Formats: sequence, C-alpha cells, structure tokens
Amino acid sequence: MRFLSNVLATLVGIFLFFMIAFFGLIFIAALFGGNEETVVIKENSVIELDLSKVELDYAGKINFTDIGQFTAHHDGLVDITNAIEYAKSDNNIKGISLKNVNSQLGIAQTKALRDQLEDFKKSGKFIYAYAEEYSQKEYYLASVADQIYINPVGALEFKGLGAEIMFFKGIQEKTGVKMEVIRHGKYKSAVEPFLEDKMSTANREQTSQLLQSIWDALLVDISKSRKISVAQLNTIADNLGARTPELAKATRLVDGITYEDHYDDIIRKALKVEKDEDYNTVAIVDYAKDKATAFIDLEASDKIAIIYAQGEIAAGEGDVNVIGDGAMRRAIREARRDEEVKAIVLRIDSPGGNALTSDLIWREIELTKKIKPVVVSMGNYAASGGYYIACNAHKIFAEKTTITGSIGVFGVIPNLTALGQKIGLTVDQVQTNPNAQDYSVFMPMDPNFRATAQEGVERVYATFIKRVADGRKLTTEQVDAIGQGRVWSGSDALKIGLVDKIGGLEAAIAEAAKLGKTKKYRIQDYPEYEREVLAFFEDMGLIQSKSALLKEQLGEQNYALLQRIQVISQQQGVMTRIPYEMKID
Repeated sequence: MRFLSNVLATLVGIFLFFMIAFFGLIFIAALFGGNEETVVIKENSVIELDLSKVELDYAGKINFTDIGQFTAHHDGLVDITNAIEYAKSDNNIKGISLKNVNSQLGIAQTKALRDQLEDFKKSGKFIYAYAEEYSQKEYYLASVADQIYINPVGALEFKGLGAEIMFFKGIQEKTGVKMEVIRHGKYKSAVEPFLEDKMSTANREQTSQLLQSIWDALLVDISKSRKISVAQLNTIADNLGARTPELAKATRLVDGITYEDHYDDIIRKALKVEKDEDYNTVAIVDYAKDKATAFIDLEASDKIAIIYAQGEIAAGEGDVNVIGDGAMRRAIREARRDEEVKAIVLRIDSPGGNALTSDLIWREIELTKKIKPVVVSMGNYAASGGYYIACNAHKIFAEKTTITGSIGVFGVIPNLTALGQKIGLTVDQVQTNPNAQDYSVFMPMDPNFRATAQEGVERVYATFIKRVADGRKLTTEQVDAIGQGRVWSGSDALKIGLVDKIGGLEAAIAEAAKLGKTKKYRIQDYPEYEREVLAFFEDMGLIQSKSALLKEQLGEQNYALLQRIQVISQQQGVMTRIPYEMKID
C-alpha cells in the first residue's frame, strides 16, 4: 500500500510540475507582451465610446513581488481622456460615436469625460449620440454631442434628483439585533438608520441642499450644449416633459428619432462612406491601449507625480479599489524622494474609512509638503477620511458635483443581548480588573465602555478638525461649524473654504506645475500595487477568482451590494466615512 501511495504521490507531483511550468510560460509570454495585440487604426475611423469596462480613474500598476516585474493597465478614465485628447490631432479619427453608452462612472467622472469631449469638438470633428434609452446620467454625457438620436420606442429619463434612505430601527426592535452607536456630528447620518425611523431635520437639510447643488451644475452644462434655458429644463423635469421620444424631440433634448441602422447611415454620410459599406470603428479602450501615453514627453526630465487614492480607506496594502496605507505611503515617499518630481497631485475618489489609516496618509502628505508642492484633485467623493487626507494640501480642486466634507466621526457596534434573551442564550463574565473583559455582543453595553468609546470618538474628531483648521487656515470653531459630519457639493465647499478652486484633474496638474516652477514635464502615475503571480492568472482568466465567480452568479448590482456589506463588516476602529453613497444614473 505504501508503494502505491508513493507512486501516486510521484505522479501527482509530476502533473503539478508540468501544470506550473505550463502556466508559468503563459505568464511570462503575457508579461512581456504576449497578451498585447497591436491596435491598427484605419483611415477614416470613428471612436466608439464603449465605457462598460471603465470604472476607475486609475487602472493601476501591479508589481509582482515574487519575480520582480510589473504590468500597467490602460483602461482607466484618465487613459480614456488622454486618448480622446490625442484623437483631436489623429488624422485617422474623424469623430466619436456615443452609441448605447452604459457607464459605471460617477457623476464627477462623467463631468470630466464630458469636458474632454467638449474640448474634442474644437478640432472640428463630430460627436454623435444614439441610445434606445437614456438615463439622466447618460443623457448628461450625450448632451455634449453635435446631434442626439433616440430609438422610436425608447425613453429618456429627465426628472431631477431624489434620494431614498432605509431605516432599521423597527427591525432592530423586532429581531433583538441592536447597533450601538457612538458618534460626533449632528449631520453624521451614516448611523441615523439605526437610531431613527425617518430622516432627521439636519439630514434632510443637507441631503436636499446637496442634491439641488448637483442638479444645478448638471443643468448649466446641458443648457449650454442644447441652448435651452435652465428654467425651461426644470419645467421639462417637473412635467416629465421628455419621457417619450416625441416629447424629447419637441423639447429639443434630442435632434432625431430613428433606429440604430439609420443612425449608422448618418455616420456613413459624415464619413462619405457608401450605405452598403461598413465604416471603420475602434473601441475607446482599444484606442487608449496605444494612445493613452502618447503625450508623454520622454525628453522632459521634470515630473509631476499623480498619486491616485481610490475607494474605501483601510489598513493594509490596498489596491485600485481600496486606499491602503501600504501602497499609498510608499507612493508618497517615492515621489517625495525623487528629485525629478517637482510637484505632486493627489487625486482622491473616496468616501472615507479607517481613521488611523487616514492619519497615517495625512502624515506623509504633511512631511512631503515641506519639500515640494502638493495639490489635491477631488473626483466623485473626497469625503470624511477622503477629506482628511486632502485638507493639508497647498491647493484643493473639486468639481462642482464632487461630494466632500463630512467632517465627523462615528463607531457602530452590534449588540445581540435582546436576541439572546429571545432564544434563551445568556452569558456571564469573570475578570481580574474592572475593564479587563472586552465588549461582549451578548451583554448590555457597560457605561464605562461607552464612555471610553465616546472619548475615543471625541479625540479623533478633535484631531480631525484641528487637521482641517491648520490645513485650511481656519479656526477650529469655524471648522466645527461646517463640520458635524455635514456633506457639501464642490460648489458649496468652495464658498465655505473647504476647497480653493473648481476644476478637474488637468487644472490641478497645471497648478502643480506652476507651484513646482516647471513648464516642461512628464506625468508619473502612482501607486504601484504589490501582488503575487496567482493574482495575475486570475486577471488573465486562467483561473477564476472568488469575486469573479460571485459576480457571475449574483450579477453586477447584487455583487456591489455584497461588497458594501463586506466593507461594513470588516470596518474596525473609529471610522471617518461619508454618511451614504450617491449613485446618479
């Protein structure tokens, strides 16, 4: 039996060796360009703005620590906007088509893309748009086009912005599962659903003002492109006056009602291509693979470093979806120590997260700003912890639709005492000292524990407003008045001193170059995330990751909800996080 076991083990070992060798060869081929296909841009081509795979500003650089090599992706929003900039002067590109665009981008990202398309039009090349149905966000993007078309049986959503918040107070009472809340900030409504059964006056006030500010910013852009007054646009929204293709055309939100095949004929006519011939197209992601870095001036010795902070703030290495202290602090240090880097732009798109990690990143910025300029560019969110890591920069830029502020602190701890009583479960404790026993979810929260936890929250809040006050040259009383967990739009944040200027990433880069006293420079992107080879196999589809399997089984929306639940369940310590997430479709 032992002989057979040894033979079997040997055969398994040989099999595993060949499998590892096989995948290793594939990996090496892919790493050195085996998986890259040359994108051929034909004459008289149109870029198709397919955004289905574009979610983040920065697609990331990955360092494979076990083999000392790295790979870079070029399907981030920054790559897309750079490619569109290049397309202005590319003689092979005649225009851009927005056909049934399905985007996961946030509203500030959509604004940045729209601005780039607006600039593209200056080249004299066309932008046409067509959709079977337009959501408000997709219409906002499409409204930049020279001509907008809609399917005869389609629909256009144009109704204004609204928000719905779910409350759990009643279900806690029924189930016996209670969330113990410790917070500072009357507007820190992240925990309000556990305490109330409806919106507080403070929360209603801030949410209403935030929505109105964002809506106003969208209307200004649409009004300019479609030559319809803001008052008229509001009337259309009030009356759902564009809900059908006929109404949308009558109100001048679209230019024509047609089917996709006829829309293609319109593009053929613009390209002077016969109706029975196919016209040349290139997907924007494919175009970006080749053109996203075309503007890099390799002869320039000076650099502007762009450090991307994307996602929840958490302890650890981090990745393109999580701001970890590992990758972020390493990136800031590298940029600080690189003498060729004349200034740093910190691009933030984050609702916040772990308070300690936020402070660690803040400290690296504080050390760096003494050596070279640091400019912040805010994306969709730079709130709570996201604002914490921004507040000490030399200059802060935000879009009008950026959600920022949320200067407040909270902690949430589950308590199952009532549930335990319902099912007959009890616990008892013994300890050598009054505070030796940790908090138990099966016992009522001890007043001393609550007092200690509240003290921790107050200490973090005091530190938070001191950081903001010092960075923004305000008093702590001024910061407290605009803090208390309240969220602001970029437009309103400018008025109260939380940001310096309204503008996108390009404006922030220009300011950084000015402060760094350089006119000829190249961009250096950070961070470089550290991973192992197995993760690369997952990316290539050679093996399927757990997340990919879940996404396939649950669908995109349900998987996103699962991610949020996981983030909440993994949160530890005191949190500085925005009260909610806002997704505008």
